[in-house]
Amino acid sequence: MSDEIKHECGVALLRLRKDLNYYLRKYGTPYYGYHKLSLLLEKQHNRGQDGAGIASLGLDAEPGMPYYQLEKSNRDLSLADLLERIGTQIECGLEHAGEIDKISSLSLPFCSELYLGHLRYGTFGKRSLSACHPVVRASSCRKHTMLLAGNFNLTNTSAIFNELVASGHHPNSRQDSEILLLHLGHYLEKMLEPRGGHEPMLDIFELLKQAAVHWDGGFTLCGLFGHGDAFALRDAAGIRPGYYYFDDEIAVVASERPAIQTAFNLSSSEVMELPPGHALTISVNGDIALKECLPSIPHKRCVFERIYFSRGNDADIHRERLALGRALVPAVMKAIDDDFDNTVFSYIPNTAQISFHGLLDGLDSLRGSHRVRFSQIAVKDAKFRTFITDASHRRDLFPHVYDVTYGVIHPGADTLVVLDDSIVRGNTMRNAILPILDRLGPKKIVVASAAPPICYPDCYGIDMSSFGELVAFEALVSLLKKHGRQDLLPITAEKALLDLEKPDCCMKNHVRTLYEQFTFEQLCDEIGILLTPPDLRASVKVIFQRIEDVHAACPEHRGDWYFSGDYPTPGGNRVVNRALVNYVNKVNGRSY
Repeated sequence: MSDEIKHECGVALLRLRKDLNYYLRKYGTPYYGYHKLSLLLEKQHNRGQDGAGIASLGLDAEPGMPYYQLEKSNRDLSLADLLERIGTQIECGLEHAGEIDKISSLSLPFCSELYLGHLRYGTFGKRSLSACHPVVRASSCRKHTMLLAGNFNLTNTSAIFNELVASGHHPNSRQDSEILLLHLGHYLEKMLEPRGGHEPMLDIFELLKQAAVHWDGGFTLCGLFGHGDAFALRDAAGIRPGYYYFDDEIAVVASERPAIQTAFNLSSSEVMELPPGHALTISVNGDIALKECLPSIPHKRCVFERIYFSRGNDADIHRERLALGRALVPAVMKAIDDDFDNTVFSYIPNTAQISFHGLLDGLDSLRGSHRVRFSQIAVKDAKFRTFITDASHRRDLFPHVYDVTYGVIHPGADTLVVLDDSIVRGNTMRNAILPILDRLGPKKIVVASAAPPICYPDCYGIDMSSFGELVAFEALVSLLKKHGRQDLLPITAEKALLDLEKPDCCMKNHVRTLYEQFTFEQLCDEIGILLTPPDLRASVKVIFQRIEDVHAACPEHRGDWYFSGDYPTPGGNRVVNRALVNYVNKVNGRSY
C-alpha cells in the first residue's frame, strides 16, 4: 500500500485447560502457554506497532502473592521490547528456581494458565503507556477484577461517558478503553451486588448482554476476570474479525486465523470464526461455551480487512485478493489499448503482491502469442531515513522512500502499469511514487487500485476519520467547483447539521447525495488529475475497482462503508455528517 494508514489492533487470549505440571511433563517447560501467546502476537505484528502488552493470570496463586502480572511497552519496536523484558524476568526466575519438578501458578514470572496479549495501533489516543492494553480494573476481590484487551472503536464513547457521570462515576480520562472498562465494571458491580447476604454468581453472558447493547461500533473484545473466567465478544455486525480454537489442552482466540494455525499447526477448517454478536466464554474450570449476546443485525464484516489489513497468508484472503486482481483485467486492457508488447506490469510493494498475481493470471489467459512483461519496478527502501530537519530538504528527499528497477522500461515507448491495493490520501502516490516512476521514461503510467475509491471516513478503528484526508473527497470538491455546483457543499452541510440534532437511528448519510452528482468514471478521472504532479512527463490514468467486483471477490465481507457510505451501525451516519460539517467549517479534529 502506498499510503500508510494506522488501523486495527491485534488481540490474543489463551487458556491452558490442564494443570501446569501437565505441560511441564509433556513439553519440558512450564512456559508452554507463554511461548504460544508470544508466537500469536509475533504472527499478528502487522496489526500494531505503537504499543504492546501481555497479562498473565494464575488460577491457584497463593494469597499474599499477586494473582496476575502485567507488562506493557510503548517504545519503538514495542513487541520486541516487551518480550525481551519479560524474557529477562523469566530467565532470572528459572535461574533462581533451579531444577523444576513441580510448578504452581505464578511461582515463576509469567507462568500461569491464562494469558491476554495485545498489539496497539493508535488512532486518536496518545502513544502513552496508559493507552496500551490490557487495561485493568483492580480489586482485592478476584471476581471483581477485570483485565481487558481489544480491537475496537466505539462511535458513542461520549454518550457512554455522560451515562457514567450521571450514574455517579468519575472517569479519570476520556480514553475509549478506560471508558469501556469502567462501563463494563459498572454492570459487573450491579450483577455482583450482594442479595440476602450472598454474592450472586457471575453470569458473563448476561453481563455482556447488559453492557454491550449500549456500544455502537466495531469490536473484538477479550477479557479475564480475576477468579479465572475469560471471554471474547465480537460486535453484532462482525466489523472486527475474531477466530478461535480449542482442544483438550488449550483454548485460544485471536484477531487473525493464520496466527492460530501457525502457532498450533492447524488446518484452516480447524480454526473457527467467532460469530458476530456472539461471546465465547471459558470458565474457571475450563468449560467452554458459545452464545449469542447481542441483537442480530445485518452482517457487515470489514472488507478492507481482506483487501489490505489482514495478512495474505489466510487461505480465503489469498483467494479473494487473487480475484480482486483478476477483476481489474478488462479496465487495464482498455487503458493499455490491448498492447502487451509495449507494456510492463508491476505493483506497489508489499501488500498488493497477491492481487498482482491475480492480475497476471487474468492477463495470461488473454495474451495469445504475446509475452506478458512484468517486473518489480517500485522498490520500497525499508532502510531509508531522513535526518535533515529543514522542511524543504525533507520534501526533496521524500520521493526516495521508493526506489526503482532500471533497465526494464523502454523510454518513450512503454506503458507502465502499477497495481496498488488502495489509495487513501494519495500523498505518497503523488509526491513519491509517480515522480520516481517517471524517471524511467514511460510514455504512460496506469495506476490500478484493487479497492474502489475511499470516499467516506471510518469510525471503527482506522486512522481516516475526516474528509480532508481522502483524495476521493478532494476530487469530489474539485468536480463540484468545475461544474459550478460548489454551493451544494454548504447546503448539504446544513442538512447534515440539522440531522445531528436527531437520534442516531433517525439520521441519514447526506454526503452520498454529493457523490451522486457524478459518475464513477468522472470521479476516478478527477482523482487521476489530482494525483498527477504538474511536472510529470508521462500521462497518467488511474483505475479503481468497482464495488460490485469487490462483492464478487469477497462475498462474505459486505462491510464496504469506506466506498459506499453504507455504515454498519447508526453511529456511522452521525460520524459522516459531523465530518462534513467539520470540513465545511474548517474544523480539524475527531468526528466522533
